[in-house]
Amino acid sequence: MKKLLLGDRQVPAIGLGTWHMGDDQSTRAQEIKALQAGVAAGARVIDTAEMYGNGRSEALVGDAIRDLNRDDLFIIDKVLPSNASAKRMGHSLETSLKLLGTDYVDLYLYHWRGAVPLSETVETLQKFQQAGKIKHWGVSNFDLPDMQELLTLPDGDQVAANEDLYNLSSRGVEYSLLPWQRQQQIPFIAYTPVGAGDERGNMMTNKTVKQIAVTHNATPWQIVLAWDIRDGNTLAIPQSGDPKHAVDNIKAASIDLSQDELDQLDVAFPKPTSKQPLDVR
Repeated sequence: MKKLLLGDRQVPAIGLGTWHMGDDQSTRAQEIKALQAGVAAGARVIDTAEMYGNGRSEALVGDAIRDLNRDDLFIIDKVLPSNASAKRMGHSLETSLKLLGTDYVDLYLYHWRGAVPLSETVETLQKFQQAGKIKHWGVSNFDLPDMQELLTLPDGDQVAANEDLYNLSSRGVEYSLLPWQRQQQIPFIAYTPVGAGDERGNMMTNKTVKQIAVTHNATPWQIVLAWDIRDGNTLAIPQSGDPKHAVDNIKAASIDLSQDELDQLDVAFPKPTSKQPLDVR
C-alpha cells in the first residue's frame, strides 16, 4: 500500500473525504459505517472541514471515530477564511474539536485565502500548534504564487501540506505548482480525486482507463485513484458514503501503474502545456 509522509506521520496515500456527508439523516448510519469500513481497510486519514454542512460533517466524523483508537487516526480539519484571524480562530477550532470529540487535530488547514492577512493566519496557526491543539497546519486552494508568498513569511516554511482539486481531467496544478511542491518537499492533498459530474463520467467511461482497469482486475474508479497518488507525494481523499465503495477506494493504494500505462493515460488526458487557473469547486 502506497504511503507518504504527512507532518511527522507515514500514512496510506488514500484517505477518506467527507464533503457532502452528514447532511441527510436517512443516510447518516451508512455514512458512519463507510468511514469505519475505510479505517478497518487500512485508511488512517479522514478529511473534514467546519464548512461542510456547517459542522455536520465534523459531527459525523466524531460519531464514526468515537470507539476507534484516536492515535491510529490522522484527522484533517479546515478553518474558514472568515474565522482565520487571531480573534476568531480559537473559537472556531474549539467548536470543531468538540464536534469531532477529540483534543487535537493532526492537520489544520486554512481553507482558502480571505481578507485576513496571511501573516496573521500563520502566526495564529503556529500559536495553536505550540499549544498542542493542532499537530501541524497547512493550506488549501493555494496556487503557486500563494505558496511562494507563504514561504516568505515568518514560520511560513512550517506549512505541512497544500490541498487542491486534482484528477485526470483537471491537471492544471501539474504545470508549475506540483513540481515546485515536490522540490520544496511539501505534500500535496488531492480533493475531488475522481472528479464530479460529467468530468467523472468521462474518466470512468474512457476506453484507456477501462482497459487498464481490466489488466489490474480493478474498477476504473480505482485506476483513477491509483493515478492520483503515483508520485509518492500526494494524498487522495475520495468521498464515499457506501462501505464497500470506501473499502475499494482504499485498496486502490495497492495498485502500481506501469510507465506504459501512465503514458497511455497521458495521451487520453493530456498534461497541461501552459499555466491554468486553479480549479476550485
